[in-house]
Amino acid sequence: MTLLSMLIALIIERLAVRGAPWQWVSYFRPYLRASEQGVLAQWSTRPWLAFVWWLLPALMVALCVHLVQFWLFQLALNVVVLLLCIGCWHYRQRYKQYLNALTRDDKEAAFLLMEQVCAEQGCVELASDTAAGASQWVWLNFRYYAAVLFWFMLLGAFGAVAYASLRQLSEPLTGQHSDEDASGEVSAQSAAVSAEPQAALVMDDAGMVSGVEANSGHGSSAAIYGSWQQQAQAWLHWADFLPARLFGLGLALVGDFNRTSALFMQQVGDLTMPASQFYSQLSQVAEPMFQPVDSNAADSQQLTRQTVAAVQLAKRNVLFFLALVAILTLSGWLA
Repeated sequence: MTLLSMLIALIIERLAVRGAPWQWVSYFRPYLRASEQGVLAQWSTRPWLAFVWWLLPALMVALCVHLVQFWLFQLALNVVVLLLCIGCWHYRQRYKQYLNALTRDDKEAAFLLMEQVCAEQGCVELASDTAAGASQWVWLNFRYYAAVLFWFMLLGAFGAVAYASLRQLSEPLTGQHSDEDASGEVSAQSAAVSAEPQAALVMDDAGMVSGVEANSGHGSSAAIYGSWQQQAQAWLHWADFLPARLFGLGLALVGDFNRTSALFMQQVGDLTMPASQFYSQLSQVAEPMFQPVDSNAADSQQLTRQTVAAVQLAKRNVLFFLALVAILTLSGWLA
């Protein structure tokens, strides 16, 4: 059922899922608001109870799965959970607008869109070389697809929801950014206007909370969310550790094996390296087209080819993982 749930969810997400109702953040925001007061507020601000508070939505979903011992219900629930956890319509729209900007040869608009994506993800700064910019799309694919599928394979719906909740907590603008309209689209002009203040939110840990306060006007809520975010980023380092290594090995198998495997063996045991850095470096050597160049000197067609190659590499890596799950299922190692 694990493989079947993954395949159905990925097919539906590609063909039919649109808009905010199919993104986990739309349902996680009310939980955050409810956690600002009452019993949940006490849980979320105490070290050990915060762990239970983070896992509470995942525990509720797991309870629903196990209470109803009917395979069709469990399959449907697993598919819905996966659709919500891998839902990234917001970033898919950003990606399309980025390619459209490059097609128009508007590198300034493309840069501003990329800058906004990095700000929403909590990147300290936007790298100037195009290989690192393309790797950001690979990293988004990992966060919203690969890691969710990994934890779903390992722990079922509980693992997918737990990871998705932690991922949303770690993003600086989970409770703030919503500049898309009802159809989920955002203009390049709005991206250019909002990119600079959003980037200011993530310049340093001390200024992050105060920056959110200035935008939201709710100092206490921003302070609470700031503490949640710092804790989530620490936990997410370990939540990304295993899937980053597994999918890093996948990059070696679906990309340039010699270069990627050599770098993989050098860095696989580094416990302190951020998963984003580990995975991005592997993606750059896995795809021969990832050659760092000056974005001002490169033409739009070259930037487009690099970006498309980055996304295609990430897609091949997900297919590798699905093949691995299929082998484990057929061999009896995975139910």
